[in-house]
Amino acid sequence: MARMPAAPAFFRDKSVLITGASSGIGEELAWQLAQVGAKLTLCARRRDRLESLAQRIAATLSAATPRPVICECDVTRDGDLDRAVAEAVRAWGRLDVAFANAGFGIAAPIRKLRTDDYRRQFETNVFGVLRTVYAALPELEKSRGNLAIVGSVAGWVSTPGASPYSMSKFALRALADAITPELRAAGVTVTLLSPGFVSSEIRHIDNRGVLHAQSKDPVPPWLVVSTPKAVAEILRALAKGKRERVVTGHGKIIVAVARWAPWILRAGSGRGAGIRSKDDTRKWE
Repeated sequence: MARMPAAPAFFRDKSVLITGASSGIGEELAWQLAQVGAKLTLCARRRDRLESLAQRIAATLSAATPRPVICECDVTRDGDLDRAVAEAVRAWGRLDVAFANAGFGIAAPIRKLRTDDYRRQFETNVFGVLRTVYAALPELEKSRGNLAIVGSVAGWVSTPGASPYSMSKFALRALADAITPELRAAGVTVTLLSPGFVSSEIRHIDNRGVLHAQSKDPVPPWLVVSTPKAVAEILRALAKGKRERVVTGHGKIIVAVARWAPWILRAGSGRGAGIRSKDDTRKWE
C-alpha cells in the first residue's frame, strides 16, 4: 500500500507523546510523524510491538536522528502516564503534543453485559484519556501545545449492541467540549478527532481485550478507510488548530445526519436491532 504524504511540517522537531502506539491509528501516527522529524514518545502495553515499531522508524531515518523513546504503559494504571510524560521531557526537554489515543471496544446486547463490562470500558476509554490529560497538561501549558483526544463517530451515533463503547465516546465528546475553552486560556489547543471505520485491530479484539487476528471484519471493505489516509487527515486537523474533525467521508455523512435528521438513524437502527448478533456488532474506530 502506498504511503500517504508526510505529516505537516508543523510537527517538525516537536516532542509528541502517543498512547496506544502499538497498532492502528497510534502506530500510523508514529510512522507519519517520524518522517517529518517529530521527537516521539510511544506508549502502549505491548512493549514488543513498540520495540518493533521504533526499529522500523529508526531504519528509515538518518543516523543523526534520535530513535523514538518507548514506554511500556497501561492507561488504566495510576502513575503510568506521569512516568511516560517524565520520560518524554527527560529525553526531549519538553512536550509539545499529546495524543490520547488508547482505547478498545466492548460490544454486545445489554442483556449479555454486566456493570463490570461498562466499568472496564470506561476505565480505558474515558479514565485512560483523563489520566493522559492530567499527566500531559502541565507540560503542554509550558509549551502552549496541542492535546488530541481520539473519540469516534460512535460519540455521535449510538447503535444497538454497542452501548458501552458509544457511551465512552459520547463522554469524550462532552469532555472535549468542556475543556477546549478552559484550556484555550492557558494556550493549549484541544482537538477532538472522531474517526469512522478505519482499518485497524479494534474490530478483531473481543470484550476481554484479546486479539483474534484472523476473525472476519464485520464491516464491508468498501466502507473501511485506510489508516494512512485517516491519519493524514488527523494530522492536518491538528496542524490547523481545528477544534474537532470527523474523519472519513462516511463518518462526516453520518454525523451530519445525526445533527440534522437524527430520526433517520433511529429508524435504521430500530430495524436492525432485532437481527444483529454479537459477532455482527459494528464497532467504529
